[in-house]
Amino acid sequence: MMEFAWPWVLVGLLLPFVVRYVLPRATPLKSESALRVPFYQAVTEGEGGHVLQKSSPLQSGIFWMAFLVWTCLVIAGARPQWVGDPIALPVSGRDVMLAVDLSGSMEIPDFALNGEKANRLQVVKEVAGEFIQRRKGDRLGLILFGSKAYLQTPLTFDRQTVQQMLRESAIGLAGKETAIGDALGLAVKRFQHQSQDHRILILLTDGSNTAGEVDPIQAAKLAAKEGIRIHAIGVGSDYMEMDTMFGTRVVNPASDLDEKTLSTIAELTGGVYFRARDTKGLETVYQQLDQIEPVITDTEYFRPITDLYVWPLGVAMMLSMLMSVRHLGLRNPFSKREKVESLSGASLSKVAIG
Repeated sequence: MMEFAWPWVLVGLLLPFVVRYVLPRATPLKSESALRVPFYQAVTEGEGGHVLQKSSPLQSGIFWMAFLVWTCLVIAGARPQWVGDPIALPVSGRDVMLAVDLSGSMEIPDFALNGEKANRLQVVKEVAGEFIQRRKGDRLGLILFGSKAYLQTPLTFDRQTVQQMLRESAIGLAGKETAIGDALGLAVKRFQHQSQDHRILILLTDGSNTAGEVDPIQAAKLAAKEGIRIHAIGVGSDYMEMDTMFGTRVVNPASDLDEKTLSTIAELTGGVYFRARDTKGLETVYQQLDQIEPVITDTEYFRPITDLYVWPLGVAMMLSMLMSVRHLGLRNPFSKREKVESLSGASLSKVAIG
């Protein structure tokens, strides 16, 4: 439907009538004629006694055209708007930050994806990407860390962008070591400017803290003080066969995983520690996170508004141009002047003959 943002402006439509019919007319100035013309009547009348330039504004239509221009300007000033149908927006009170490890050990191919061997980061991109898509209504952010921690994506409702930034991440992009404490500290810093409710950090790593300036336990205590809940995920298989020059060798690729520290971080902040040993296990972890931290959706509505003031304003400009053309006499600017001069010459000649 259409409505006016400032409907009180429409009162101005009555202003021309108030000025014309209510307010008293101005008293003309009294002045003596500098020159008396005995044939003035003949000059101001044409053939057949028709009076020149004596029609009123109402008769010529100028007043009503000016009033139409004024009407368009007043309507434009009232700011007409077209209000569309209400659109529902899902809004959540949850802020979820993902901290993903990009250290060199994430390149170990101890996982499988679509029946083929894959390294840990490839599986994380796939599984965490699906988790991001399911978090409709949450504000999501992404921190990537290795030797240093970097904010890749600030908190946003744009899930596609967060997923794309995760997909474009690469091993070693932030260094080969693992700065878990720095990642936690960066997350706490980013969360400090957000609301106090439902602030979640999901930490994913496959190693222990080997770099950075912040101790992970101290960072977790600070997060707990700020009301930030941390869920930690340790990834890596316990069993892997490697081909060597002496034959097949069985190794534990997750031997560097510091599960004790990760469990402590989760406990200090009221979160949960998860262990993912394969792709299926990682998918289960993110499904459990969906249950522990369900999407809280509050529906808000808004109506799209389109301003329409440009249309009456454009009509007012066009009518003003037409009035200007008529006023300047561009159609035949010398017609009346020539007619008056001819009548004046004829009257003078009559007087001279007389």
